[in-house]
Amino acid sequence: MLLVHLLALQGAAVPPKHHAAMVELPNKLFQFCVEQPKLRREFFMGKRFLLGMLVVTLIVIVCGAVEGGSLSKQKSLRMNSLRKQAIKSIRSEDGDIIDCVSIYDQPAFDHPALRNHTIQLAPTYDPTIDEHSKKATAEREGKEEKNSMVVKQTWRKSGSCPEGTIPIRRIQKHVLLKAESIERYGRKKPMFSQENAQLPFTRSSHTLLTNRSKAFLLTAGNNYNAAKGDIKVCNPRVEFDDEYSTSQVALLTGPYYNFEAIESGWAVNPGVYGDRQTRLFVYWTADASEKTGCFDLTCPGFVQTSNEIALGSAIYPISTPNGLPYEIIMFLFRDFKTDNWWVQYGESINIGYWPPELFSALSHTAETVQWGGEVYSTKIGRPPHTRTAMGSGRFPDFISGTSGWVKRMRVRDNSMVLMFPGWVEHYSDEYDCYDVDFIRDYLDDPELYYGGPGKNPRCP
Repeated sequence: MLLVHLLALQGAAVPPKHHAAMVELPNKLFQFCVEQPKLRREFFMGKRFLLGMLVVTLIVIVCGAVEGGSLSKQKSLRMNSLRKQAIKSIRSEDGDIIDCVSIYDQPAFDHPALRNHTIQLAPTYDPTIDEHSKKATAEREGKEEKNSMVVKQTWRKSGSCPEGTIPIRRIQKHVLLKAESIERYGRKKPMFSQENAQLPFTRSSHTLLTNRSKAFLLTAGNNYNAAKGDIKVCNPRVEFDDEYSTSQVALLTGPYYNFEAIESGWAVNPGVYGDRQTRLFVYWTADASEKTGCFDLTCPGFVQTSNEIALGSAIYPISTPNGLPYEIIMFLFRDFKTDNWWVQYGESINIGYWPPELFSALSHTAETVQWGGEVYSTKIGRPPHTRTAMGSGRFPDFISGTSGWVKRMRVRDNSMVLMFPGWVEHYSDEYDCYDVDFIRDYLDDPELYYGGPGKNPRCP
């Protein structure tokens, strides 16, 4: 009789003689769930063991579908909106699936402000020819760039996307199912409390960050239209799935309670990516991550133009204490003719841009630039502290160079010259957990060292 009920749930025809039984379906299901322990004992003791196991399995499937149906449907709709028609798909050796999607069918154009947007395929100014680039410096000094320092993406071992397409890392179903909120998937938690004062981005304002610990170098006071840095690639420990550790270059503007920001670097973020690999990322927000912004292409906004880089994809090699120090070179700059904020990777690949329509004040200029690391955890600021690490997981060490670092830091202001800023300040929210050290004496180019293990004897 139970099988008859299941057939009915699937829309199959039920003989008239069983119509009465259908009326009793809810009561029978409830009674069965209540009596499961007793029935299970009887099934194990009798000849009906196999049949009983089949019935129990079917009941669990039905109950689970009824209980979780609406939530699963909601998440399925979100997944379908994120997944675009692929011209080609590539399975990476690390488990990622990269979909090659038409450049004109990318998620950015689902944003209401970008539905009539005209793609800018390349910046009007090519920053790769800048005299301060690593390539230009090497040529000027008669040296060759070290290919051993080049960081690549794992998926490129398995294939490439054709011209006219962009590679999009497919969001796996199990990752989305674990998301705390469908609406907020891919977005950072809000960075402030409504009770906090309305402060600009100064040293003191960062003590108000919610569940975050940052160690960074900051410059402010001018109108910035570009920022750059060479970031050491590490793979710090992330203790829990709802925590993350990032290292980035960021430009910000606006009041503390409603700031706008763009940033790029590497991240270990299980909540977004589903694992603890080090991955290349971009991020944006127009309201301190309250209702806008996200990592990579997990929401409409960032317009990708490159068919070589998959945002959110794993990068390799990773720096190790006794091995070579690998770096990624990130350059964020505004195109003066279009006001698009471009992201350049490795002084050679223009990944894409954020259109000015996404922002208000940041559509023209940034007030602050930051270089350094960030850890998110609900176990920050009180014991027991999270063990999620920042940088390499080691405290700053200029001598050994085993900690995280950012080198060749540059900004461009109204002078139109790419240079190290005239005024800077280094700061850490929790010196005993994650420290920062700024070195400028005896160096031609100032360097930032930062990081830490999180919980330790000094940070209980």
